Amino acid sequence: MFREVTVVEVREVLRHWVRGEGERPAARTAGVDRKTARRYIAAGLEAGLVRNGDETQLTDELIGLVCEKVRPSRPDGHGEAWRALIAEEEAIRKILDKGLTMVKAHELLSRKGVVVPYRTFVRFCVERLDAGRTKRITVRVADPPPGIELQVDFGRMGLIPDGERRRVCHALIFTACYSRHCYVWLTFSQTTADVICGFEAAWLFFGGVFPVVIPDNMGQIVIEADKLAPRFNDTFLEYSQSRGFSIDAARVRAPTDKPRVERVVPYVRQSFFAGESFVDLADARRRAEIWCAEKAGMRIHGTTFVRPAEVFRTEETPLLLPLPGQPFDIPLWSEPKVHRDFHVEVARALYSVSHTLVGARLSARADSSTVKLYLRGQLVKVHPRVPPGKRSSDPADFPEGTAIYATRDLEHLGRLARDAGESVGAYAARILDHPLPWTKMRQVYRLLGLVKKWGAERVDQACARALEAEALDVNLISRMLERAREAAEVDSRPVMNVVQGRFARDPSEFATRTRGTR
Repeated sequence: MFREVTVVEVREVLRHWVRGEGERPAARTAGVDRKTARRYIAAGLEAGLVRNGDETQLTDELIGLVCEKVRPSRPDGHGEAWRALIAEEEAIRKILDKGLTMVKAHELLSRKGVVVPYRTFVRFCVERLDAGRTKRITVRVADPPPGIELQVDFGRMGLIPDGERRRVCHALIFTACYSRHCYVWLTFSQTTADVICGFEAAWLFFGGVFPVVIPDNMGQIVIEADKLAPRFNDTFLEYSQSRGFSIDAARVRAPTDKPRVERVVPYVRQSFFAGESFVDLADARRRAEIWCAEKAGMRIHGTTFVRPAEVFRTEETPLLLPLPGQPFDIPLWSEPKVHRDFHVEVARALYSVSHTLVGARLSARADSSTVKLYLRGQLVKVHPRVPPGKRSSDPADFPEGTAIYATRDLEHLGRLARDAGESVGAYAARILDHPLPWTKMRQVYRLLGLVKKWGAERVDQACARALEAEALDVNLISRMLERAREAAEVDSRPVMNVVQGRFARDPSEFATRTRGTR
C-alpha cells in the first residue's frame, strides 16, 4: 500500500547524504526505496542543500521545501509497471513454473512489449508468485571491524518484586559484534521510551555510541517490517539522528541477521537471572551491570577465546562516537485530525491551527516544551506544550470575528463598544459588570449589531437615555430605535387636502337643542 514518507524519514535520507553517503545507504538507513531517496535528494539540491557535512542546514523550512517538491501520486501503493505486471500475472507464473530464472522471465516479458524495471519485476514475483524461495541455509558472516556494529534484542527473564506484587521482567540486551562485550538493561514494560532509556544506559556503560545498531524487529523501533525497506518508528528514528547512529534492523523471524546477540539471551537468563533473588528492579539493574562488567565481560569467550571486556577496551572504545552531551527529550509523534473548532488533540491537550485546515490530517511532534504541527512536511504551527486537559489557542487561527468570543476577550469587546460611542461603551461596561461577565457577551454583541443597523449616533443617544433610566436591557434599546423610526415616519407623512363633497353639510346643521333651551 502507498504510504507517505514522514518528515523524520526525509530528514534521515538528507542527513546521511549531507554526511557524504550514497543514495543506497541513505535509503536503507531511512527505510525508503532508493529511487524515493534519490527524488528527495534531488529536491534538496534544488532547495539549496549543500553536501558539506553540516547537518544544521536541515531546518524545518528546508525539509518543508523538499517535501513540497516530492509528492508521490500512487493511490494504490504501486505504479504503472506493477499494474502492467498484474495483467500478465498468469503468463509470468507459467514461465516461472517451467523452471526458468527471473532474469529469463523478465527478458521474455520484454519481448511481448511489457517493459518494466527488473527490480519491480523481482518484487512482483516474490510478493505475488512466491518465487525465489529456496531452502534456508546458514552461512557464517565475518565479524565487522571493531567499534562499528551493536546488536540488540529483547529477552524474557522472569519475575521481580514490584512493591507488593511480582511482575515479569524483560532484558534489553546489547552485544558488540566484534568483541562480544554485552550490556543488560532490565525493564517491566517495552515501550519506545523504555527502549530509549535502555540505549542511553548502554552508551554510558560502553563509554560511547556505536555507529551502526542492528536491533531485533521489535515494534518499538520498526513499525512496518520489510526485508528491504522497513519503516521505523519516528520517535526512535529521531533519537538515532540525535545520537548519530544508523539503524539496520534484522528481518522478521531471521535470527541469523543478529546471531551475536541471539546466543547471549539464554546465557543472560541462565547465568545471571536464574536462581537469583532481587529486592526490586533498581537492585536487579545494578547487579546486572556488575555482572556484565565482571563476569560476562571477563570470561573466556567460547568463540573468540579472549575476554570480551579487554578486547572492547583496547580495540573498540577508541573508535566509538562520543557520548551525548545532554539527555534526549523523547518526542511523541502522532497524526491528529483538525476538528471543526480548529484544534487538534495531542497527548490529551488541544492546540489550534488555521481554520482553513479543518478536516486535514496533520503530523504532530510533541516534546517536553513544544508541539510542532506539520502538513505534508510543511511546518504549519508551533505551540508551547500544555498539560493534558488544557488548551493552547492562537486567536489568529480563528475566522474573522470569532476570536473575541472564543477566547472570552472581554477587554477587546469593551473596546469595540467604546469605539462606537461614549454611551455605548458605558452601557456595555454596565452589562459586563457581572460575577460571570462572559455570560453577558452575547448581549454586547447584540448591542454592536444595533450599531451596524442603526448607526453609532442613534444607538449612542438611546444608550444615554437608557442609562439615565437605569434600564439595562438591549432589547429595550432595540424597541426605542424602532419607535423613533416609526415616529419619524409619521411626522414626515404629507398632510392631505380634504375636498368638500357636493352634498356635504356644515356640522352646525346637525346640532340639536340642549336641555333648558327654547
